[in-house]
Amino acid sequence: MSSPDDAQRSPVDSQPAPGQDWQRLSARMIWVDLIQSLLSLLPAVVAIWVVGVDPNGGQIWPLIGLAAVGVWGAVADALRWIFTSYRVTATHVEAKSGIFRRVHRSIQRDRLRSVDIEAKLRHRLSGLRVVNIGAGQQSADGDSAFALDSLSVDDARALQSGLMHATDTPVSHDDESAAGDDPSAAETQAVGPGQSVPSRVFARFEPRWVVHNLFSVWTYIVVLGIGGGTYWFLSSLGVDVSGFVAGLLDWESLGWVGIAAVAWVSLTAVGALFMAVVYFTEYWGFELARVRGREGTMLRTRHGLLTSREVNRQEHRIRGLQISEPLLWRWMGTSDTSVITTGLNMWSMAQPSAILPRGPVEVARDVAADVLGTAENPFETPLSQHPVAALRRRLWWATAIAAGTAAVLAWLAATGILPASAVWAAVAMWPLLLAGAAIAYRALGHTIAGPHLITRSGLASRSTTVLQRSAVSTIVVRESIFQRRLGLKTVSAMTAAGYCEYTTPDIDARTSLQFARDVAPGILDPFLVPAPSRVDGSRPHAGVSTHAL
Repeated sequence: MSSPDDAQRSPVDSQPAPGQDWQRLSARMIWVDLIQSLLSLLPAVVAIWVVGVDPNGGQIWPLIGLAAVGVWGAVADALRWIFTSYRVTATHVEAKSGIFRRVHRSIQRDRLRSVDIEAKLRHRLSGLRVVNIGAGQQSADGDSAFALDSLSVDDARALQSGLMHATDTPVSHDDESAAGDDPSAAETQAVGPGQSVPSRVFARFEPRWVVHNLFSVWTYIVVLGIGGGTYWFLSSLGVDVSGFVAGLLDWESLGWVGIAAVAWVSLTAVGALFMAVVYFTEYWGFELARVRGREGTMLRTRHGLLTSREVNRQEHRIRGLQISEPLLWRWMGTSDTSVITTGLNMWSMAQPSAILPRGPVEVARDVAADVLGTAENPFETPLSQHPVAALRRRLWWATAIAAGTAAVLAWLAATGILPASAVWAAVAMWPLLLAGAAIAYRALGHTIAGPHLITRSGLASRSTTVLQRSAVSTIVVRESIFQRRLGLKTVSAMTAAGYCEYTTPDIDARTSLQFARDVAPGILDPFLVPAPSRVDGSRPHAGVSTHAL
């Protein structure tokens, strides 16, 4: 006879007998794979039975290949379901997978860094979810991170709740008083597996932010990929796409300039429309909130219309934040916001460190300050300017690049590969490079504000980083030959979070050492000795009283 406590206990928290606790993924995935196989065959069936494409012709083979890929993917999913099992004990999370080579992965529960839930369209339609479990590694062969694809919604929520969230743990009175009169604050309590009510909501979905997501390099890459795929698909069905496009305009009367302009406007319009659709489908229902976890509070982001995604970041592992402003859209105040934290793969295409969609920089600064919990917004702190020598260094590099390009083009022109007029391309490029050097110099800045190091740099993307000084484990002070001649040095702060190294380039050499000491007090002290005094007893530099061994 079970007690009430046993009825409320999460299955994740119990420890079944060894050898009897291995579980399989949801069998519903088999039906999903069967439907996927039928849908993969649909284009070939339509081409043969509806459009009337000759089955023996070459046009049908791409569709047959597409069907084969879809069917093979469904078969591979079915085999993965057969040979995949997992279990959760009181100390470990384990998974076994593989057909010809069995892989047994295990993560200690106290080393878990992320338990995220994701669902593509087929998962959402079938009531399934993907649970990504990791300890800071990438989900690649050879490390301990793994994904459980597919679990039912209830099982996925229960697994995440048992591994990352506290169960039946209400917010204390201190937390309630800290919330104050904030209308967005609410008591955190367990309302079901993985369904914690946020103690504070920092940001929600904003449709007007779509204007910040319309234009990027992906606008053109994606539209070219979709256009190529559409051209191939319609050509396989016997549609003369080239003839249709040729009949739209009188291309000969437009000339090359007109054709290029029409092509650019068309690609931009179609690409912007597609990026708008991507923004609404990816960030629909977005919410950035603070929730209760097993080891304190967590920053949770939820978003997605067709593919939903939930990422939890433990706040005690967050070491700072970074706001990046792309050069081409800086006039719009566009920015990207991400946390500097341990346990997340910074190079993942899913961008787990991003806590806001691309949006206005004013909102990003306010949200970042709220997340950091500082009285004053560190992203609005005035920064120290870098010496003019830093500008001269960038101007010299711009001139050297332009001169090198001109030399290469001149050599190609002399050998007859290019016309002599090609050299003017380097001449036209020089002012642009000089302007870029000036912009890069204006982006430089650094300071120390209380417990944080604040540094800013970057040309293509001006990044402002706020990093906890207590998280800095290593300080690197370096100078190149050219920096030495200009009296400059670069100070890098290294930490076991984010991109690991955050650099402040081209600081005045006379103040660089003192700045390095202030960034992480005590780290450089064992390597410093008092600077030698002059005959009159004074020191060479009043601002720096030590020098490196």
